Amino acid sequence: MKLYFNPQSRAVIAKWVLDEAGAAYDIVPIDFEKREHKAPEFLKINPAGKLPALVDGNTRLFENPAICLYVAEKFPAAKLAPPVGAPERGRFLSLMVYSTAQLEPSMGDELLKLATPPARGWNDFDTVKDVVEGELGEGPYLFGAQFTAADVMVGSMFIWQRMFGARSGRAKIDAYIDRLLSRPHSMKLPS
Repeated sequence: MKLYFNPQSRAVIAKWVLDEAGAAYDIVPIDFEKREHKAPEFLKINPAGKLPALVDGNTRLFENPAICLYVAEKFPAAKLAPPVGAPERGRFLSLMVYSTAQLEPSMGDELLKLATPPARGWNDFDTVKDVVEGELGEGPYLFGAQFTAADVMVGSMFIWQRMFGARSGRAKIDAYIDRLLSRPHSMKLPS
């Protein structure tokens, strides 16, 4: 496998899930200043010209939820997803999508100090945090003691928030993010 990567991109999320899975992969550095992400060769992998992108033989993937789902299914021994047919599978898939359909845009609105009108299609950040708190239950992870790719996707958004110098303002979520940051393969805050 090859992960097209720049440490200043969302590819750090794909790297996190690959490392959690114990996957063997090569890093293909992408230089944004040289616009390597817009080169015709790269656009054959990701036509949007963005990171992350993952190539596994003849399979090409882009977007973190797709990469996380692929890695979780390719490496079932890592237990990064409930198996197909398991009762928790629907909740897992919902949380994977929720991370980018609701959490990420509402957090963006919050960071940019924008109102979130209902026509935008996602909830305001406080409502989204309510949902995440509820999904955490008694933790320590979204699926109790089992760390999954949903933790990578949901947790990475709150780790980004910390990188921008903010916290969730919710003790339960902040403790969850502290646990995620203590994992050996987690995204790391800049020192």
